[in-house]
Amino acid sequence: IDVGVIKEKRKETMSTGEEDGEPLSPMARVFQLPGNDCCIITVIGCKTKINADVIRSGLNQNVFKHPRFSSKLSRDGLSWIKTQVNIEDHIFVADKDQNEIAEDGELFVEDYVSRLTMIPLDKSRPLWDIHILNVKTSDADAVCVIRSHHSLGDGTSLMSLLAACTQTTSHRDKATIPALKRRKRVYKDKVSWFVRLILAIFSSVRLIWNTFVDLVLLLAIAVFLKDTKTPLKGDVGVESSPKKLCHRTVSLDDLRVIKEAMSMTINDVLLGVTQAALSRYLNNFPGKIRLTAGVFVNLRPDKGIQPLADMMAKNSKCRWGNYFSSISFPISICLEADPLVYLSKAKSAMDRRKHSLLPALAFSSTEFIFNTFGAKLGGTLLKRLVSNTTTFISNMIGPTDEISFHGHPIVYIAPSVYGHAHALTIHFLSYAEKMVISIAVDPNVIPSPHQLCDEIEDSLKAIKAALLERGLL
Repeated sequence: IDVGVIKEKRKETMSTGEEDGEPLSPMARVFQLPGNDCCIITVIGCKTKINADVIRSGLNQNVFKHPRFSSKLSRDGLSWIKTQVNIEDHIFVADKDQNEIAEDGELFVEDYVSRLTMIPLDKSRPLWDIHILNVKTSDADAVCVIRSHHSLGDGTSLMSLLAACTQTTSHRDKATIPALKRRKRVYKDKVSWFVRLILAIFSSVRLIWNTFVDLVLLLAIAVFLKDTKTPLKGDVGVESSPKKLCHRTVSLDDLRVIKEAMSMTINDVLLGVTQAALSRYLNNFPGKIRLTAGVFVNLRPDKGIQPLADMMAKNSKCRWGNYFSSISFPISICLEADPLVYLSKAKSAMDRRKHSLLPALAFSSTEFIFNTFGAKLGGTLLKRLVSNTTTFISNMIGPTDEISFHGHPIVYIAPSVYGHAHALTIHFLSYAEKMVISIAVDPNVIPSPHQLCDEIEDSLKAIKAALLERGLL
């Protein structure tokens, strides 16, 4: 170690006032590395044209609520430095004549967002920007695109920021997002202590076994175990390709009735619907398929959204509460298969993952690797995990009521991520009695993302129809 170089760097840092910066978390450092340079991009549809001046004024009042949005990276990229934010540097208005666009509003927005995924964020300023597109689409009169670097926070904390900056359209209260407590198993008094002891021993053995098997599988994926090359899997360098985003909105009530009829959770239903949709999409692919999807598991004590200050607590593990937990999908290439089979498979897979300590253990192990061997090795392992699998799926709870930002009612919120080694990502977000399905694809690998949206929507309808036919609804 060259002590002289370290002292010179320390003097340089002190001279620029960066000695008071807050260090980046291990995961934030990983998201700054090549190959893992991820950004969260959220497309928000509004019911009215967007007044850019009102948005600027609102941001001036709210941007300080999230420290990352008012901080920039230090020169060495290892800490956050508080800075003065010039809102004008972060807001872009795309002036386009609606008559020129005609009926191609969706296409214009998709092309604009796709080009945006190839433009890096300016690291000399806070790592976020907002693009206002006063373009009419089939489900909105204007579109706002918010882009932020993934190192600023995960989707859950950024959703908390959105809730803190908006109001419900019905009254002037702040937006509400439910914070669901994790359910604890409660035994009835009628069960004897001996039976409870046997159940506890069985559950502990099952937990240890599942954790061991999952850990071995995760290590195998990171080292050598790759998914089958299908029309959904990207090649080397897919993280640098432009991405195309599209979304679809379905009724949250449809998911609820399926959940109640099958005694499942909403996550189980979404996973089953996704399996069915991917099976339909890959129906003509020959041979057996190994398709693994990464599912982000929330490690926070509460499953929902908490106040922003709690979500972003300094030196708290809650700052990065999500972790990549792989779930291997048994894809059945048969359109005539009972659609309810996919629900059963999804419930079985999710129940098994709930009885495993892999997410928490992997999070602790990752922190140890980052702190001991550096972010470069941790980033390499994460990139291999992503590149050896096919996709990842996330589901977030959004506002329960329709919300607005300074008088702009929001129709939908469609979040996604780009900059990683997947050609396909699928995000679900519940918003005001709707479920928004957001898909990001590499168009060179998946030229028809709208077909995937159609398959998900059709799979949901097929599952509901099967339940109706059997009198289960």
